[in-house]
Amino acid sequence: MASMLLSEPFDNPTFDSRLSWYNPPQRWSVKDSWLQVEPGAKTDYWQQPHHGIQSDNGPFLYCEVKGDFILTTQIRMRPANQYDQAGLMVRLSPSCWLKTSVEFESGIPSKLGAVVTNYAYSDWSTQDYRASSYDYTLRVRREGFDYTVDYSPDGAAWSQIRFAHLLEDDGTHPLQCGLYACSPIAAGFKAEFGFLKIERC
Repeated sequence: MASMLLSEPFDNPTFDSRLSWYNPPQRWSVKDSWLQVEPGAKTDYWQQPHHGIQSDNGPFLYCEVKGDFILTTQIRMRPANQYDQAGLMVRLSPSCWLKTSVEFESGIPSKLGAVVTNYAYSDWSTQDYRASSYDYTLRVRREGFDYTVDYSPDGAAWSQIRFAHLLEDDGTHPLQCGLYACSPIAAGFKAEFGFLKIERC
């Protein structure tokens, strides 16, 4: 049975003391039991040196974890610009990490997917996101050296969207696990997070 490592309901302006910001957001607040995050312009996580794109500056609220875990959050997005995104991240280093989110597109379906970065090179697996609401739940499960990424529209019915490895993860170093939001084009995006949970599986 899973045991709770961290449960942050965002019902207080003070977070659990184990949570830290990497790249604190332009603005953030806690209101009505939701963490509201407003990333600055040109913030992203993406590594493709061949194309000259190396971004590592998005707001990321994380807790360090070792061993197996289940990481979960609920998200409400209020997108303003193309590529606005909010979701979960698991990070070992600037060259090795995983993120999952819905990424906003205008006029065409937005993208639900996951980016896996190994040896400072990012891939991106996607599927069309056709839901009428930008309210969804994501989770990442680490078991051994396997990572499973799941999506749910309601926190009850889950669909797997990615199965992956982080090649620098040899089990000896803690992982940074938490939530993130980015605005690769311009400011104006607001992401809201209903909770952050990390369970031992």
